[in-house]
Amino acid sequence: MNAESSVAAIILAAGLSSRLGGVKKEFQKLDTGITVIETAVRAFASISSIQTIVIAIPANTEKSAREAISLELLSAGKPKILFVTGGNTRQASVLNALSLLVNYNQQYVLIHDGARPWVSPLLIENIIKAVKKYDAVIPLLPITETPKEITGDFINRHLKRANVGVAQTPQAFKFPDIFSIHEKASQIDEEFTDDAEIWGRFAGQVAVIPGESANRKITFPEDLY
Repeated sequence: MNAESSVAAIILAAGLSSRLGGVKKEFQKLDTGITVIETAVRAFASISSIQTIVIAIPANTEKSAREAISLELLSAGKPKILFVTGGNTRQASVLNALSLLVNYNQQYVLIHDGARPWVSPLLIENIIKAVKKYDAVIPLLPITETPKEITGDFINRHLKRANVGVAQTPQAFKFPDIFSIHEKASQIDEEFTDDAEIWGRFAGQVAVIPGESANRKITFPEDLY
């Protein structure tokens, strides 16, 4: 595969799952009998252009992470599945994973929350197609309620629903650029909420494509089912 079409995926599973009582949510089984992390990995592994998947995990949990993914998937060899220790923040975990991918000659990278197991292969394919056109793209879900921006106890701005959406993952970027700007972001005393915000600060515009309502994030125990 040439460099122009080489794609990697980063799956973030380095959080402490504090709102799930400290039980590592990515290692829990869904009602399918498959773990959250394996369900997410399988979606990315089904895409032929994805050659490498890096899973960011807490320190000293690689054994548990491997046990949460089937041996068949781990040993398939394509895509290659790698593990990296995450950092103290999401941002730091992404940078650790990007740093590992430097050695794998990737042109594009998709960054995904491991707690979003229901991402569809179709959404992943649409993101890959869009990132090759725009260099930076995220899935965005429209909102149905009327948003308000507040300052203290008062409304500051009445926002238009048509101009506001909810960001999802995977967020995709041209690899050399996102790695470079993540390094820049790590040098300043500011924490960014997602990779699109980092790109917007240091590189420019981020395109959007329609997200999927099924691509929800597991936060609380009841979200597992």
